[in-house]
Amino acid sequence: MTAARSRAAKTGLPPGTLVHVGAPPEGAGAPTLRLMDYGPEHLKERDLAGPEELGPYLAADSVTWVDVAGVHDVELVARLGALLGAHPLVLEDVVNTHQRPKAEVFTDHWFIVVRAARADPATGALEHQQVSLLAGRGWVVTFRERPDDVFDPVRERIRGGRGRTRGAGADYLAYALVDVVVDHYFAALELLDERTEALEEELLGRPGPETLAAIHALKREMLTLRKAAWPLRELVGALERSDSPLLAPATRPYLRDLHDHAVQVIEASESQREVLAGYLDIYLSAVSNRMNEVMKVLTIIATIFIPLTFLAGVYGMNFEVMPELHWPWAYPALWGAMLATAGGLTWWFRRKGWL
Repeated sequence: MTAARSRAAKTGLPPGTLVHVGAPPEGAGAPTLRLMDYGPEHLKERDLAGPEELGPYLAADSVTWVDVAGVHDVELVARLGALLGAHPLVLEDVVNTHQRPKAEVFTDHWFIVVRAARADPATGALEHQQVSLLAGRGWVVTFRERPDDVFDPVRERIRGGRGRTRGAGADYLAYALVDVVVDHYFAALELLDERTEALEEELLGRPGPETLAAIHALKREMLTLRKAAWPLRELVGALERSDSPLLAPATRPYLRDLHDHAVQVIEASESQREVLAGYLDIYLSAVSNRMNEVMKVLTIIATIFIPLTFLAGVYGMNFEVMPELHWPWAYPALWGAMLATAGGLTWWFRRKGWL
């Protein structure tokens, strides 16, 4: 089912009704639930058969992270949400994969929606997916659209015991997960910057219609990235200003740093959008200049042939009394006059720098 058809299926339904909006990834099977339960001295990692297996871990004195890959199974999302006590409107947003990035703070949990951008290793094109995050006291649940894991760097830090993740709470884990999404934005911007530089070299040569298509493709990707990154500043700011007891004072400085990174992403995306707009002007100017050069050559050729056409027209008239027609040297004299006129005009144009 396409996203448009899914939106139409929600028409008239009560708020909080779970309907998946957006096509599941190609070849996607059943969603997977991956558990990481850790503390300063222990780490347990396993796959869960269902949300019901999560109960003992939520009751333990540790940090529990469940990563759900695939949100097209609304029944699974509903069961997991009921176990966590999530609001129905939150679950509705989880399965609607066209949400605007936002953060909502409830009494006993947070809800965060972000857009993750990642370069396809095969094609180099940017792929976007919605990532939803629920965080409570001692637990974090993430929902991803696709099986490709944007959270691998966080997993490796937890496994290796690097940083302060293993000794911190669920609020720090939530920060780390959003932070790695923002880090992927920097990687995406670097990729777009490389493609922009390659496009600049093409513009300085002889740009063609394929250059214009590449500029528009880059502008579309940059617009998509900007729409995903722009709300991050507001999102992180709302979390930082929150007085939720779930947010430890030690985590707030990290949120301020995350806010700075979000601002950097926004500023970089705005700069690249302006550069691409300038590239479009350069392309149009190059095409216009090339057209002007062609028109200049054609105009010069036409200017040279105007007097020749005049001479040919005069002596092509059918009058009986034309003395030059009876002169024996009239024909070569006419050719000489025409060649001299053409040569003189060509010399004059070269002297003026028009040729």
